[in-house]
Amino acid sequence: MLFNSYTFILFFAIVFGLYWFVFNKNVKTQNFVVLAASYFFYAWADWRFSFLLLGITILNYFLGIYIDKATKPTTRKGLLYIGLIQGIGGLAFFKYYNFFVTSIVDAFALVSVSVSLKTLEIIIPLGISFFTFRTVSYLLDVEKGKIKPITDWIAFFTYVSFFPSLLSGPIDKARTFIPQLEKIRIFDYNQASDGMRQILWGFFKKIVVANNCAPITNEIFAHYETLPASSLFLGALLYAFQIYADFSGYSDMAIGFSKLLGFNITKNFDYPFFAQSISEYWRKWHISLTAWLTEYVFTPLSIAFRDYDKLGLILAIVINFVIVGIWHGANWTYVFFGFFHGLYFIPSILNGTMNKKSKTVKGKLLPTFKEVINMARTFLIIMLTFVLFKADSVAHAFGYYKHLVSKSLFSIPVVDFTAVAIVLFFSMMMFATEWVNRDKDHGLVLNQVPVAYKRWSFYCLLILSLLFFGAFGENQFIYFQF
Repeated sequence: MLFNSYTFILFFAIVFGLYWFVFNKNVKTQNFVVLAASYFFYAWADWRFSFLLLGITILNYFLGIYIDKATKPTTRKGLLYIGLIQGIGGLAFFKYYNFFVTSIVDAFALVSVSVSLKTLEIIIPLGISFFTFRTVSYLLDVEKGKIKPITDWIAFFTYVSFFPSLLSGPIDKARTFIPQLEKIRIFDYNQASDGMRQILWGFFKKIVVANNCAPITNEIFAHYETLPASSLFLGALLYAFQIYADFSGYSDMAIGFSKLLGFNITKNFDYPFFAQSISEYWRKWHISLTAWLTEYVFTPLSIAFRDYDKLGLILAIVINFVIVGIWHGANWTYVFFGFFHGLYFIPSILNGTMNKKSKTVKGKLLPTFKEVINMARTFLIIMLTFVLFKADSVAHAFGYYKHLVSKSLFSIPVVDFTAVAIVLFFSMMMFATEWVNRDKDHGLVLNQVPVAYKRWSFYCLLILSLLFFGAFGENQFIYFQF
């Protein structure tokens, strides 16, 4: 049941009505409606995995309580390790078992040794990367005393399975989400209208930009060997636009639907393609994942390696980004994707600018020439690395790179110029709107436009774009596979 489907719109309308007009008397009934809706939503995809989600949630619910009750440090650690083994072990089995098996077999084959290991026909549960990170962070926070365990099972089950962010995030931590479940929500017109605007913006990015990019990039990546370098450059450019519009569009919808239910969940994108450095980019791209790994992986590693000074920091950042890469999927392309991003941090670590933030003046209409150069340089690195994200294999990715640099970049691209022109127009419209709103939560705040009818004219333009240029057939979100 995808956000950009009539089925989901009908489902959400029913949930919205029950939530605000029937079961709105107390917080328990409100939470129960969200919980029931979440399990129905998940079961719609594959009802068998609902039992997996239920079992994982029950285990972590009781582990949190007993970790807090335990008086001996060894007991607390032991219970924590049970949860970590279940969470990370389950994730490793479903997502990476076959990857590890084939990698081991291939490695031994390189030295002419035959190893008999069988792969399994495993169906990866939707959203497992996201709800696993929720439960793992919860147990780690309870064990370290950052939060008290949640004894209200409805609230905890709702936190783990919250349907707007269940399949592709954002990844909320219990300490920010649970307090919202513990108090009754009162309908707020301003919050709801803002949520509707954010949903509309997400629909535009997904259906008009991402879905129109998809057939072009699919064609270019499938036939890269026979195309000129200009086509390959255009394919890499449009894929960067596609994945941003697709994933940030999903996040906008998730945040918008959550606002309609009275929740504020984690902002996941902060206009990352305006970043002026790779470190700033990662503070703006997939923010909830970056923040999660920074707290639970990078920070402990940097402390463990602190005796090695900058070398230890480099090692910690590279390991962290290899995990970022492989988190996305069981393919060596993702490992290289993360590894390269880790390497990109080395210059800023060596010169001490890794945590330096850009000085872009808020509210100004145009960036300076220096800012444009910094943004272009950062975007070019990101765009080229996304080739690994799109490629089917490492050989495919490096073959793409080889043809990109071995041919003339100034040749005429072999593409459907009408389709490319439409995509580029709406992409520039998307980025221009987000530049205007870069100090706001999302792209449709438009407070800078003083006259109301101008805002409504823009909303109408978006709706007409959806109706006349929306590619409704390409429904799947890229990040559903992760």
